[in-house]
Amino acid sequence: MITNQLLHPNSIVVVGASNNVQKPGGAILRNVINGGYKGELRAVNPKEAEVQGILSYADVSLIPETDLAILAIPAPACPAAVEILAKDKGVKAFIILSAGFGEETHEGAELEDRILETVNKYGASLIGPNCIGLMNTWHHSVFTQPIPNLHPQGVDLISSSGATAVFILESAVTKGLQFNSVWSVGNAKQIGVEDVLQYMDEHFDPGKDSKIKLLYIESIGDPDRLLFHSASLIRKGCRIAAIKAGSSESGSRAASSHTGAIASSDSAVEALFRKAGIVRCFSREELTTVGGIFTLPRLKGRNFAIVTHAGGPGVMLTDALSKGGLNVPKLEGKVADELKSKLFPGAAVGNPIDILATGTPEHLGIAIDYCEEKFDTIDAILVIFGTPGLVKMYDAYEVLHKKMLTCKKPVFPILPSVHTAGKEVDAFLKKGHVNFSDEVTLGTALSRIINAPNPAVKEIELFGVDVPRIRHIIDDVPENGYIAPNYVQELLSAAGIPLVAEFVSAEKEEVLAFARRCGFPVVAKVVGPVHKSDVGGVVLNIKTEEHLSLEFDRMMKIPEATAIMVQPMLKGTELFIGAKYEEKFGHVVLCGLGGIFVEVLKDVSSGLAPLSYSEAYSMIHSLRAYKIIKGTRGQKGVNEDKFAEIIVRLSTLLRFATEIKEMDINPLLATETDVIAVDARIRVEK
Repeated sequence: MITNQLLHPNSIVVVGASNNVQKPGGAILRNVINGGYKGELRAVNPKEAEVQGILSYADVSLIPETDLAILAIPAPACPAAVEILAKDKGVKAFIILSAGFGEETHEGAELEDRILETVNKYGASLIGPNCIGLMNTWHHSVFTQPIPNLHPQGVDLISSSGATAVFILESAVTKGLQFNSVWSVGNAKQIGVEDVLQYMDEHFDPGKDSKIKLLYIESIGDPDRLLFHSASLIRKGCRIAAIKAGSSESGSRAASSHTGAIASSDSAVEALFRKAGIVRCFSREELTTVGGIFTLPRLKGRNFAIVTHAGGPGVMLTDALSKGGLNVPKLEGKVADELKSKLFPGAAVGNPIDILATGTPEHLGIAIDYCEEKFDTIDAILVIFGTPGLVKMYDAYEVLHKKMLTCKKPVFPILPSVHTAGKEVDAFLKKGHVNFSDEVTLGTALSRIINAPNPAVKEIELFGVDVPRIRHIIDDVPENGYIAPNYVQELLSAAGIPLVAEFVSAEKEEVLAFARRCGFPVVAKVVGPVHKSDVGGVVLNIKTEEHLSLEFDRMMKIPEATAIMVQPMLKGTELFIGAKYEEKFGHVVLCGLGGIFVEVLKDVSSGLAPLSYSEAYSMIHSLRAYKIIKGTRGQKGVNEDKFAEIIVRLSTLLRFATEIKEMDINPLLATETDVIAVDARIRVEK
């Protein structure tokens, strides 16, 4: 519950206020005062009549009615104070800085429960406990530094961790990033990251509200709500980037399939962010760099011009962009020659455009103008300009400032000399700009943004999927665990996923008869052991009845073998699709190259079922091995449309068969005309 008294309180009381600004109660009072808070400000300190010039009361029972109470007192004293403030003083919003609650002990968790019961009873908001507070353009109720520039169109930062929020702000301030609000939810007893996003979504005003949200998340308690409100905000014109910490652990716990061995909670997070359209980041620097990019005009293409006076950074930036699938196209011809004639001898214009260390602010402006007006293939301009000690930096940055105001193409300033030209960089930032001091971090962030998909459509693709039959087959499965091959075939068939013809039997003559009917060569696989290849249970390219007979006898002696499966021998590129059920998230669908490569290379991308066709294509395109799928070096590619169709059909199957907890289709054999499932395993828990 987020009340207006939390966001725009007309009165604030700091309980545990102090004259010692090294204490949370002293620091937060100082920040509220220095932030120019215009409402009634009160303090509670039993030993002081006045704290930092503010009237102090000996006890919370003595204060007038107040909108917002900030508690900086020991945890055991908080429940009683909250009760008095909510019941007798009309307080409708609480920020509890204190630690010592559920994050530490069972007794602390009980204190939290008492506080939550009270605030809910009286319809009040609760931020924390165990947080640094809340800061917006109305009040600076945090006990930490730095306090960034606050502006209604600045960034909204929502963080699970107070300390991490501080470090994100440190990174952001040096880039010139402005903020609208900073939320530290701490233990999130009542208000968590999802709640703040929901409030921002449901109360979004496109004419007034910030359109940039940065998130640091330690725990996703309600993935569906995070997905819904993030996607909704993005559809309304917002842009969201997030770090999800602590998602690298649980991958292969008790996993028996290929999917189980590589899927993890991290796969679920990746899939959730992809479905919502959230740009995923992996460090504070990345997050604030993405936030800075969000403040500039939106990119409309993937082609970049680099204007620099230092060759090395230009090359490193080119590498970073290329690695992310972005382009630094070669500039040549009459226009390029014309530009070269206007620069000093030795300057390069092929892209990067190197105006040399001796290049002047005028040369910088000329290069930018050519990229803006004459190089039609260029979508955005990256300007690297530090101090070579040969030009007046104020003049150079003034040129850059004016060009950024007039250029229709986005201009990204990379000003690395934050030490030797610190004053000049600071003056540039004070004009409302941001700065990206590291070119590689910027290149990586740009690729993350451009490659992030739009929020997925909500409709489920049902065409060609027989849902009643899927339910009948699942209900008919006799027991939990890996289901028999006939059930696997029936489920995939009901989903419209093409299957290679196969026959399963424990009778040798029946197996030989099927091989004669379908024609040699064939493939033989043992039925029973999960990892067939590990126990010698897969034999390819069997060309004669005699060879098949020998392999049948050998494989039936493998421990746990119950039968032999025979299939015609097909050729094609091996692909992989799998799925694993993750608690709270639902089914995470994975795709990649198949065969043994899925575990060796772990080049897989993930999506959250059910999937749309656009999501499936996005998953395929994000693979490092996409060039193989597309076709490279004279080798024909595979039918990408069929691959995407099978991904979508599988995700729809999972949507209506939630009892499936783990499955592989590995390999799918793909050619330029078709994609067909060769082997599959499905584990069911009813």
